[in-house]
Amino acid sequence: MLEQDDDFCNACHRSDGVPLHTDIRRDYDERPPAALAALHADALLDSRPEDPVFRCIDCHGGATLPGKVRVKALAAKDAFFWAIGRFEEPTHMAWPLWDEDCSQCHPGFQVKADEYEEPAFHDLAVHNVELGVDCVECHTSHIEGGNPAAYFLLAAAVRRQCARCHPEFEEGAE
Repeated sequence: MLEQDDDFCNACHRSDGVPLHTDIRRDYDERPPAALAALHADALLDSRPEDPVFRCIDCHGGATLPGKVRVKALAAKDAFFWAIGRFEEPTHMAWPLWDEDCSQCHPGFQVKADEYEEPAFHDLAVHNVELGVDCVECHTSHIEGGNPAAYFLLAAAVRRQCARCHPEFEEGAE
């Protein structure tokens, strides 16, 4: 299938001077990884460079039937507008990944190493219920500048999500 080939997808999504996918592909291919998506790709490319099993479609293909339908609908719309010469490269991701796209590979959360360590976010049961915060709201996959030791979490993005329930995290809070 052509959609399994990142270069096929990027043939339409990488026009010169158009930022979104050109920047994303550059960052995705960058070594050492500068963003979470590149870290995912790097982990698999190192183990099997002759068969890069981690592709754009692995996250952006939809993990469930509704997700797949959503992706196919967007692809059909983009293909239609490309065919009639009216395709415009998006400047942002209009349809972010769903949690199920992440949980297809990450079904659980890493827990703290020992009882004396501060609990991690996902160690707290209240954080593992429906909070209305999607994985990608903290784990930004294509944005550089995050902390590699913390899986490229961006402090500002995390603080914004924390502030939804914890006002002390609001910007400017003392």
